[in-house]
Amino acid sequence: MKLDTHDMIKSILDNISTIDHIKTSDIPNIELYMDQVTTFMDSQMASSKRYPDDKVLTKTMINNYAKNHLLPSPNKKKYSKEHVLMLIFIYYFKSFLSISDIQALLTPLADKYFQKNNGLNMEDLYNEVFGMEKEQVENLKKDLMEKYDTASESFADADADEKDREFLTMFSFICLLSFDVYMKKQLIESIIDSFPSD
Repeated sequence: MKLDTHDMIKSILDNISTIDHIKTSDIPNIELYMDQVTTFMDSQMASSKRYPDDKVLTKTMINNYAKNHLLPSPNKKKYSKEHVLMLIFIYYFKSFLSISDIQALLTPLADKYFQKNNGLNMEDLYNEVFGMEKEQVENLKKDLMEKYDTASESFADADADEKDREFLTMFSFICLLSFDVYMKKQLIESIIDSFPSD
């Protein structure tokens, strides 16, 4: 059982190493219709899906994002490369932030950098932020191993058989990861709350 757990952790670390973002050069330079956007996102972000049948984005989601002003309106039902970049940000944020928090975060970006030809634009912002990814992946891998080692030492004195102790170790590991996510979510919300309101 112990070997299987170590194999599982190694597999997770290997998967983290293969995580990659959509490159701006992979996004078509032509405007896309809604079906083309959902197909593109689904194919490009397939590795982020938990289950094969999961959808990265649906038409309803995109319409709701535009209706809630998370996403600038399309141009004659067509979406630009910058729309796709905004949708990628929304996709990542929606798993842990509320719609209002995402709106507070992205509206200033859309107002200042969406479809701007002078100075910074959405593509520049996207490339800068996602350019930091590789270093963060290495830091994440180290952090995961430290948390797993800490969890492995938990319940060391518990009166439990190997199978139960293995479960308790994984439970501890999940709790440590969850606490980390919870605290970071609280921090992100606090930062968003500190934004000046216009």
